[in-house]
Amino acid sequence: QVQLVESGGGLVQAGGSLRLSCATSGSIFRFNTMGWYRQPPGKQRELVANFTSDGTVNYADSAKGRFTITTDNAKQAIYLQMNNLKPEDTAVYYCTAFRVGFGNPWWGQGTQVTVSS
Repeated sequence: QVQLVESGGGLVQAGGSLRLSCATSGSIFRFNTMGWYRQPPGKQRELVANFTSDGTVNYADSAKGRFTITTDNAKQAIYLQMNNLKPEDTAVYYCTAFRVGFGNPWWGQGTQVTVSS
């Protein structure tokens, strides 16, 4: 049973920083894609950043220059360093992982990030 567990969310003032972590367990294979999505209040879930096993990294325009996604390949863990946070970054942040041939991606339970102005 694959499980993803996020941590590191919280309340921060605008301009501050947070580092989100996502730990995985139960996987005996390498994921093809891992990344972060977020869902702001009243809005749809959206991509923040992800990377693929071939080394490709993607960032949403809103994340470029402020957020950095990194990985610990040995642990199949991923991280999201978020700097210069803005109130519009307020959302539930979800970790996701995908493996070709295994159907839908796996999701964590989410971690709340709240940025006050």
